[in-house]
Parts: sequence; structure tokens; C-alpha cells
Amino acid sequence: MPLSDLQIQALGRDAMQRAQAGDFAGAEPLFAQLVAERPNSGQALHLLGQVRLKLGRYGEARAPLERAAKFLPREFTAQVNYAGCLTVLGEHEAALAALERAATLKPGDSVINHNRGRALEELGRLEEAERAFDEALSIDHRLMPSLIARAGLLEARGDWIGALADLDMALTNRPDDAHLKLRRGELLLRQGDWMRGLPDYEARLDIPGAVYAPALPRWQGEPVERLLIYPEQLDIESDAAKRDTLMLARGVEAVVQCGETLAVWLDGPTIRRGESLEGFTAAAALRSLPYLLDWSPDAPPPPPALQDRDAGASHDPLIGDDTWDTHLAAARGIATTIRLPAKPDWLWGRQEGPSPWYRSLELVRQSISSTPSSS
Repeated sequence: MPLSDLQIQALGRDAMQRAQAGDFAGAEPLFAQLVAERPNSGQALHLLGQVRLKLGRYGEARAPLERAAKFLPREFTAQVNYAGCLTVLGEHEAALAALERAATLKPGDSVINHNRGRALEELGRLEEAERAFDEALSIDHRLMPSLIARAGLLEARGDWIGALADLDMALTNRPDDAHLKLRRGELLLRQGDWMRGLPDYEARLDIPGAVYAPALPRWQGEPVERLLIYPEQLDIESDAAKRDTLMLARGVEAVVQCGETLAVWLDGPTIRRGESLEGFTAAAALRSLPYLLDWSPDAPPPPPALQDRDAGASHDPLIGDDTWDTHLAAARGIATTIRLPAKPDWLWGRQEGPSPWYRSLELVRQSISSTPSSS
């Protein structure tokens, strides 16, 4: 039996009260009932779509938001919310169309221009995306999302000075933002600026869940009785963790936390992950050692000592990628060539040819279009 007007009004009030109190799960079925009773009500459709967005049910939010945008053609927020839903669902062309409609209702809106930039970037229309972010920032020069997004586009096309300026501006507004510090640090390090980049790079340790860390005080370079150094990757047997261990477990007297694969090679004290940390004073991530010990990218400390497991064996020169087994060959003194990708790890610096990281190592850089040959 259809509800009376009074019942519909009571239903709407109850749904709004729940939504305003943050009870979106409780409000959603009430708004759905309201839409069932009034299927052509743009406001009811818009509210139903909004609570489903709040609940992360983007696929279910699409239909009511699309209908709301049609029934409310002059309602700015209806067009913007529909566009936002489409963006999350990956329907970027449709999102652009909705944003264009919103722009006619509210010209010169920085948020609309930012969202246009996001959609254009997803569609690979990078020059148009950059112009959209430029326009957003001309309206609001401190708009954080646009600063961050434009920094990524500028860096991608090689304008690292412009990218750095955007990140600097973003950090004036949020000076303690660890994600922004990390992005700036990585940008500087990729340009070879260790002096400014390494302090910012330490911000990764302040992002909850981003890296592994043992339950020990963080070492700051002070004298300690027993120091643990460790790879920060969550999987200690991953290629990245083993590679970092071979490349960075140097320059300090410490116990190395590593997996079984490397423990048989390292000629020094090691400990497995999960073993007791009793007796350790502090711990340092391997990727923090260049900062803590003030390494020079042109003259890092000697690599870790390895056990001589195949004395007298002859070894042919090796050509490989930037993987742990190639690092192992270089650390063992085998003549090794590492083919760096187009965007290599910042630890390699910008040099090519002989590398200071291993005595027998040569570096070869690949262009973006090159295809590696087999080893």
C-alpha cells in the first residue's frame, strides 16, 4: 500500500536525521524506500546516491545519482556528485561531461577544474590535464590536491623544478604531512640531491603501515651497545629486501636482519625476522643508513663481506637487471653489468659506467623505449 504524504514526510525526516548523525547504513534503506515511493524525486534520488557514496557502494550509487542529475539539471552538487561517482568507477569521459555541465552552473570553480584535471589525466590527455590544474590553481593557489597532482605531471615530463615548487607550496600548508615530505624527498633524490632529499625521505618511517619496523627504538646515529639493521620491506625474502640488504648493509657495526637466502652468504652476524630482539639497543632501516651515516653517493662504504662458498671457481661476466642475484654477483667480485630501468632507484644516482657501489660493476641505463635483452 502506498504511503501517505504524512508518512513520506516522516520517513524523510528519519532518514535525514540518521544521515546527519553519520548513520549512513541506517539512512540508506530509508532513502531507498523514499525513492521507491517517489521515483521521480530528484532530491530523494540525490540523497540516496550520496549515502551510498558515503558507504563506498559506488556501483549502486551510480543509477540514483545519474537520475538525480537529470531531474536536477540546475543543481550544482547533483552534477558534481554524479561526476565524482563516475570517476571512481573509471568512467572518465562521462565524468568530464558531467563536470562540464557543473561548470556552466558555477563558472570559475577551482574544485571542478581540479576534477577535470583528474579525469583528463586518467584519459592520458596530460597537456589538457595540466591546463585544468593550472586553472584550478589560478583560482585557489593553495588548492592541495591540484598542487600535488600537477607536481606529478610536471615531474613526469621532466620539469622537476616546477614539481618541486608545487610540493614546496603544498608543504607550506601542511608542513608535517609525511606523504608530501616523502614525495619531495624522492624527487630530490632522483635528481641526485642527497643533502636535501635524505632528511625528507625519512618521512616514510612516519607513515603507519608503510614499512616494516621492529619493536626497538629508532637509531639516530648515536653510539649503542648492539645495533640491528634491517630491510624495511614487509616480505624479507622479496627481491627488493634482499637487494637492499646486499647494497646497504655496510658502513656500520651491526647485526643484519635477513632471510635464510642471504644468511648463508653474509659473513657477519645475522638474525631472522621473528627471532627475539632481546639485547638490542636500537634499530635502523637499511635505507636510512645513507642519511644517518652521511654517505656520499660517489663514495659509499665498502660492501658487506661475503662467505667464500665456491673458492677457486671461475666466473664469466654477468649482465643482468637491478635484482638481488645480480647484486650478489657484483658483491662477489664477478665482472657485472646492471641494466638500469628508465627510472632507476635513486640510490644509483645519475651516473653510468663504473659504479662506486661494487668494485666490479658497470651500469648501463635504458631509455623508456628500449627492450631488455635476455641475460
